[in-house]
Amino acid sequence: MSGNEKMKAKGEQVKGAVKENTGRALGNERMAGEGRAEHAKGDAREAKERTKDAFKR
Repeated sequence: MSGNEKMKAKGEQVKGAVKENTGRALGNERMAGEGRAEHAKGDAREAKERTKDAFKR
């Protein structure tokens, strides 16, 4: 996995988790939903990079 893409994936995962937890704590379902979506986007980016790495070998 390229370092830059890995950092983007982890950043999205962390940012999404923080946003989701903040939304839950505030009772803001929209914010929590946006956080879940952003976290899932980071998960998908990480999975894509892992797949690319697997095929390089």
